Amino acid sequence: MSGDREAEESDAARETTSAASTARPLRRDAELNRRRILQAGREVFAARGLQATLNDVAHHAGLGVGTVYRKYPDKQALAEAVYAEELDEIAVMAREARDTEDAFGALADFLEKALARAAHNRGLRELMRRGTVEGAGLTRARQAITAHCEHLVARARTEGVLRDRVTEADLAPIAAMMDAVMALPAEQPSQPWRRYLMIVLDGLRAQPGQAELPGL
Repeated sequence: MSGDREAEESDAARETTSAASTARPLRRDAELNRRRILQAGREVFAARGLQATLNDVAHHAGLGVGTVYRKYPDKQALAEAVYAEELDEIAVMAREARDTEDAFGALADFLEKALARAAHNRGLRELMRRGTVEGAGLTRARQAITAHCEHLVARARTEGVLRDRVTEADLAPIAAMMDAVMALPAEQPSQPWRRYLMIVLDGLRAQPGQAELPGL
């Protein structure tokens, strides 16, 4: 009887080990698919905007549309996941700017880098304009960006390099202005907005006229 029990326990242990070893590759495959879908979503939304469909994303990822729907039940869920990551990365850029010694330079550099991402990302610009995609991850990232920008603006004012009445709330309209410039027809659509950003930034300085403005 004892031998039978030991045999049964041994068989059960082997089955458990086998099931665990099978589950690990499945979990790895599922995670790889999730990353493929997110990357495809980033690329498709960047190129086509938020009107792109989950079918478009599935095709771009080289996966069946059913696989995409199992991970993300609708486009809203996928767009939220994609742009929560995107905004988290922008929040990291803003946080790193806080550690830069030159307060105005840090603010200007952050705006240029954040807008450079938007220049090549139609979906991100649509998100900035209309805010039609919402979710906890996006809210958290936006709050982090806002807090870092408030710090940058306050430090630049304290150092006397930024006009007294400029606040963090002015940055969103500036981004909207640059978005409008990005939408203008141009031979090199990624370039003209930088010129106009420099003009706006020079106007924000406590002592304008210190920056070299392209084309002026």
